[in-house]
Amino acid sequence: MSSVTSLPYHCLVAAPHTPFHDDGSLATEIIALQASHLAAQNVRAVFITGTTGESSSLSLAERMEVYRSWAQVAGSHGIRVIAHVGANALTDACALAELAQELRFDAISALAPSYFKPATSESLVQCCAKIAAAAPALPFYYYQIPVLTGVRFPMADFVARAAEQIPTFRGIKFTDPDLVAYRRCLAMNGGAFDLPWGVDEILLGALATGARGGVGSTYNFMAGLAHAIIAAFDAGDWEKARTLQSQMIAIIDALDAVGYLGAAKAVMGWLGVPVGKARLPLGNPSPQTLEGLRAKLEALGFFAWTIPCPER
Repeated sequence: MSSVTSLPYHCLVAAPHTPFHDDGSLATEIIALQASHLAAQNVRAVFITGTTGESSSLSLAERMEVYRSWAQVAGSHGIRVIAHVGANALTDACALAELAQELRFDAISALAPSYFKPATSESLVQCCAKIAAAAPALPFYYYQIPVLTGVRFPMADFVARAAEQIPTFRGIKFTDPDLVAYRRCLAMNGGAFDLPWGVDEILLGALATGARGGVGSTYNFMAGLAHAIIAAFDAGDWEKARTLQSQMIAIIDALDAVGYLGAAKAVMGWLGVPVGKARLPLGNPSPQTLEGLRAKLEALGFFAWTIPCPER
């Protein structure tokens, strides 16, 4: 490993939405509200322009604009920034990595190219090494999300190769429900790698497996529930932890049933952070559907875990 200094993400990391105006253009003026809202929920780290941030629907210029906007506001709220830089074009990924370093973000992360997919674990490591080399002063995290990329290799093999070939490799944003693979990676090199968990519905299972932090979209609007699950786990109150995890699953199921990302962005608007609608090809629930969703979320106790934005 290199001498790059990094702190592990043993905390909740929100994956913030990219805000849009009604016409679909960027609404970067909302990012300050997002930062304020997250800080009020005791969330002190963000993973920007990832899946929740609709990175695959953003141009390179738009992603850079989002980076610059977060750079302007994160520090004043005590928020660490992981810049997701992954792209099908490695030249774009490298340009984003260079900008992330210029802006002094805390780390970079990249998912696998997913149109022309790497054929082997070694090829994937080579892609990651090229990206990481563009920001040699920043820790690098691979973003494992095979349900969307279709790229599936044994992660323990990837970690072993990445640790040898990427000086700044620090770990994986592990958005994959395979807890066996997760445990294998956690145990490698005496627990040397940082593996923030990325499947909110299995947070409790991941904690039991050894997770110490997580990156998730639901931490935008119900971080309190995740904090409560972690607190119950730490206290050894398994019954409470299971009950709270079931509540989180039910809430996510309700959002999924009407189109998760569009629904989640609508929820942010209800909390005073108007991040707009999801971009095509994603859809958005109708006003009537959102009325029904709100009633269901109220019945599930969702709003007991939310904090309206303090600046609204």
